[in-house]
Formats: sequence, structure tokens, C-alpha cells
Amino acid sequence: MAAMQVHLVDATYELFRHYYGAPKRSDPQGREVGATVGLIRSLAKMLREEGATHVGCAFDHVIESFRNQLFEGYKTGEGIDPDLRSQFELAEQACRALGLVVWPGVELEADDLMASAARRYVQEEAVDRILLCSTDKDLAQCVEGTRIVCLDRRRGLLIDEEGVRDKFGVGPESIPDYLALVGDSADGIPGIPRWGAKSAAAVLSRYLHLEDIPERAEDWEVTVRGASSLAENLAERRPQALLYKRLATLRYDAPIQESLHDLEWRGARRKPLESLCRDLDSEAALDLIPRWQNEE
Repeated sequence: MAAMQVHLVDATYELFRHYYGAPKRSDPQGREVGATVGLIRSLAKMLREEGATHVGCAFDHVIESFRNQLFEGYKTGEGIDPDLRSQFELAEQACRALGLVVWPGVELEADDLMASAARRYVQEEAVDRILLCSTDKDLAQCVEGTRIVCLDRRRGLLIDEEGVRDKFGVGPESIPDYLALVGDSADGIPGIPRWGAKSAAAVLSRYLHLEDIPERAEDWEVTVRGASSLAENLAERRPQALLYKRLATLRYDAPIQESLHDLEWRGARRKPLESLCRDLDSEAALDLIPRWQNEE
């Protein structure tokens, strides 16, 4: 029996990737739809070539989330190109027409939905591996051994728990602490002054979590260049650091209702997808679909 893999796709990331990487194109009404067409083609490739039998697609239905109530500087939808923003709901429609489960995030973000889904489906004995299809740094906190891994589909790069340690210098359990110290510009987390990747990795490899880092550098059981300044900056901004950690910590309580059986891909929905591709003036994408549902 073939190994069962669950692909959890950060579809908003995929949409952004295709908006900035795929050719622009307009539908007959003059709307920009290139990113959506690119998404359809990319997911069809995944279903055809990458062994995706069970799939869930998470979306940021809106950019803002509960984190914006915690920190004014957290990322917002401000500055997103209207031609990209106008394709958000269109992309969700495309994924549903492809026959894929769609989770649209409003209060929670796509990464929270993926984290919650990973935690739910990893409990299924039939699941051999869960692939978090995204390049977002914060998803590294969800990695478990070789059973929950991150996948950069564009580069074909898998990152398991050992890969997380190689990349960040810390294990998955310390990723929120690491991002709190170093910052994450993609999410608007500024980090703590003077803390960089090397210093954060060195200190967290010893203490694991922000809360356990001694306030005085003299009490550190690790040698780090500029330790006095690092300790002083963290001591002065410890409440902010803990807030940043909360922002970087993914939620696992999203209401994921679908069973593993529900995630099984049974083919694209012919009528909705044909209609959508016709509207997008992209009927050639239909040739990429490997299987269609038997619909009434």
C-alpha cells in the first residue's frame, strides 16, 4: 500500500507567488486573473505529479487577524496591489472547483489553519507524512521529526526537524522565541535590537525559550559576542519580546471539521472548473487536470 501523505497548502502564499512570478493576463472583462490561473496550473501539477492524494488549502480570506488587536505594527492588507487583492475570493473559488478542501481564515491566519490541521491529522495512524506547503518561517514550529515537514514546492526542498535545526540553529519548539528576538519582516514583527540569527540561535540552543533566558549576561551559560548589550536590550524590552513571541506562536485550535476521508482528492469538479476557466479565458488549463469527479 502506498504511503499516505497529506498536503496542507498555504494557498495565499501560492497566490502571491504567482502574482509576482507568473505572466499577467486579463479575462474578457479586463480583470487581472494571472495569479489565479497560475494557482490552478500549479495545483494541477501537484495533483498530477507530486503524489497529492489528500489535500487541504488554507487561505487568508482577509489579511488582518486577531494579532492585529494585539500589536498595531502587525501586518495588514494595506499596500496590497488591488489587482492581487481582487483575486483572493476567485482563488478560493478555483480551489473548490478543483475539488479541494478550502479553509478561509478570518479571525485566524492560513498558518494557524495549517498548524491546526497538521496537529489533527498527524494523529491518524494511516498518515505517513504531512507536508506543510509553504516557505513561511513560523510554520517551522510545527515540524515533528520526519512526519510533519515543510515543503518549498517551487524549489522542491523538504525541511524536517533536523533541517529546521540546520537552518535556524534551534529546534521547532524555539521558533516563536527565535522570531521574537530576530524579528520577522513578513509579519511586521520588529524583533529586539542587536539580536541576530547567530546570537538568538546560540542563546536559545541553551535556554530554549525567552522566559528562561537569565536577565544578566553574567548568568548566561553560553558565550555570545556582545552578550552585555544583548542582555540589556532584552531586559529593557522583555514585555515586547513576549508579545512578539505570542504573535509568532501559531494557534492549534482552528475549527477543522473535515475528516481525513474528506481530504481525499477524488477529482476536479468538471462543470464549475470548466465554467471558471472559460470566464478566465484559460481553458487550456483544463488539459492539466488528471482526474474528474463522477458527479450527478
